[in-house]
Amino acid sequence: MTLPEEDTNTPRAPRGLESSSPSVRLRTAMRIGTTPDPRFVDELVERCAIEPDFSVRETLTWALTRHPSSTTVPRLVDELRSERAQARSQALHTLSKIGDRRAWPAVTRALLTDADDEVARSAWRAAVALVPEGEEPGLAGVLATQLGRGGRETRLSLSRALVALGEVAVPVLRGATADPDPRVREHAIATQRLLRDPDAAFGFAIEEAKRIVALGTNGQEE
Repeated sequence: MTLPEEDTNTPRAPRGLESSSPSVRLRTAMRIGTTPDPRFVDELVERCAIEPDFSVRETLTWALTRHPSSTTVPRLVDELRSERAQARSQALHTLSKIGDRRAWPAVTRALLTDADDEVARSAWRAAVALVPEGEEPGLAGVLATQLGRGGRETRLSLSRALVALGEVAVPVLRGATADPDPRVREHAIATQRLLRDPDAAFGFAIEEAKRIVALGTNGQEE
């Protein structure tokens, strides 16, 4: 007897996630997301940890968001304890897209200060998306400890996270403008500029901040 098409195709879908072809993996992830099935959540999460193609990773995240958060969030929270940096980073990214604030306690200080820049950047975005009302000042304080970190993209991600928190970031940024490390001062001043003018170019804000620091001021006169 020939089984209905859904019975033959659906259980085989995760096999496509192991294909050597990115296009096959992408189509498989799209198929799973189009017809969500809780049986495939583990396979989606596991593939996120090792998937090398950005477009496929984004589709895997989309497929996970199509499943009930009651199923996906606990599995993603477990993944935050993985020793693999990509697993932590992609789990955080997916949690930020799902937006279920029950995941907030899992976005720990250790993740917000993770030694891997991609993990930390994903944690910053997730934290801003998930932070409960009243917890914003504490989050701003932790984020401020990362000022001056990394290259341009990392610093821009942190600035965007602080700007997204709004006025609660003002005191920690003001304090950071007096930090003994010039990189921290520059980053804080540039972020202050973005907070005042979110449409300002980050590169210009950094160059302006460097001039202010070189002049021996902290930018507060403005």
